Amino acid sequence: QAVTVEVLDHLERLALVDFRDSEGVERLQKAIQFADQLHEVNTDGVEPMDSVLEDRCLYLRGDDVTEGNCTKELMKNAREKVEEYFVAPPGNIPLPKLEE
Repeated sequence: QAVTVEVLDHLERLALVDFRDSEGVERLQKAIQFADQLHEVNTDGVEPMDSVLEDRCLYLRGDDVTEGNCTKELMKNAREKVEEYFVAPPGNIPLPKLEE
């Protein structure tokens, strides 16, 4: 199944991933082919699940602090920061249009 330029453009804007080279497009097409295998599974009469745990409860652990006071160490990992906050890239970065 061929991936159109419009679909690539839309996916790039959603995921901020560049599919400009043929390798990226080929990888995307292989992923789509892999996912298409799900259409071969007969799901007639199978109710959708709202949890992978089905009838089991999900027990949460207590929110107990076991470590702390390591802000300076953590902030060393930041490429860019303002005061004591990580700076993330802005969302929906406009990407150049792909040529057909």
